[in-house]
Amino acid sequence: MSTASARSRRPVLWIVLAQLCGTSLWFSANSAADDLRSLWGLTTSDLGWLTNAVQVGFIAGTLTFALTGLADRYPASRIFAACSVLGALFNAAFAWFSTGLASAMAFRFLVGLAIAGIYPLGMKLIVSWDPARAGQSLGLLVGMLTLGTALPHGIRMAGGALSWQLVILTSSLLALIGAVLIAWLGDGPHLKLKPRVANEARSTHVLDAFRVPDFRASAFGYFGHMWELYAFWSVLPWLCQPIVAGMARRGGGAPSVALLSFAVIAVGGVGCVLGGQWSRRIGSARVAALALAGSGLMCVLYPLLPADALGLRLAALFFWGFCVVADSPQFSALSSQFAPPELLGSALVAQNGIGFLITVASILVLSRAVPAWGSAAMWILVPGPLLGLWALRPLLGSGPADERGLSRG
Repeated sequence: MSTASARSRRPVLWIVLAQLCGTSLWFSANSAADDLRSLWGLTTSDLGWLTNAVQVGFIAGTLTFALTGLADRYPASRIFAACSVLGALFNAAFAWFSTGLASAMAFRFLVGLAIAGIYPLGMKLIVSWDPARAGQSLGLLVGMLTLGTALPHGIRMAGGALSWQLVILTSSLLALIGAVLIAWLGDGPHLKLKPRVANEARSTHVLDAFRVPDFRASAFGYFGHMWELYAFWSVLPWLCQPIVAGMARRGGGAPSVALLSFAVIAVGGVGCVLGGQWSRRIGSARVAALALAGSGLMCVLYPLLPADALGLRLAALFFWGFCVVADSPQFSALSSQFAPPELLGSALVAQNGIGFLITVASILVLSRAVPAWGSAAMWILVPGPLLGLWALRPLLGSGPADERGLSRG
């Protein structure tokens, strides 16, 4: 590795660490699901609405960034740091001031609004520091997003005697640490701010990215992936409960639902990192396709597994967790390659916003179906991987050389 390349890797490590801290806000409420169910009498469907409040806030934030062009007009590091601070405050307000589902949803919406300036802008920061290794670097970034998603479950597991409010507040503290790291690091040298142009029709500019066929193929592949990802994560504790109960009935040490949920989500971080490494050999499009195929296969097969085959179900969940998010950084790498350079930030946040709009529908449908259908409800997720694979077909001929040639002026 050249000296210049080594220097570009050090900022990437700081960015992915800040991403881990900032995105711990995302599912912090899910770590308190049992407490909130008892405290406020919530149902599985209510918890789905609580998750969706974050998603809707994220969608509103990303679409605002995309349509106004803010993501390309101001330094990504400033937006990331400011949104991390705001997200920490809104998350703390959720812990301190929520009195029921309605107020909790309002605070979680604001948390999602803030995360819109953390996740997509983290991707832009990665490209600004290390554009030539986007697939590998974004693999690390989304791996940290995945670990950040799992982190509240891990905090809950480690601090079993802690109140749910303290678990939530730990995520706020981590987000503040992430803000400090990015404010200190700043933006990389490879991307420039978009100049202001008088009387421009800003709302149409981000749509120009979707007129590029290769960007459109990547984006629509990502949309299929998003139908599955967050819906799977949102019902994961429910999928883990019968496995944990079955293991407890058989005697021996059974993990807690929080521990098992943490482990299944966290293994996706490993999938992201290994997928990023593999993309250097076979290309991001092929890694994304393999991960989509693997998770789609689990959507089909998991409901068919015998209920008493605990080891088989456990192995299937870990394989599913590994595959279900491993494609996400590769879609981002492809989109950053094919988006017009002057619209990179807006294109990425628009792609994220539409993708998360899709998750709102899938989470609502799945959370309502699970109590009635049991594990058969997971078949609802099958269309996502299938449509994602169909959209990705035009890019499967591209290899790693295409991504190694990526650079931004």
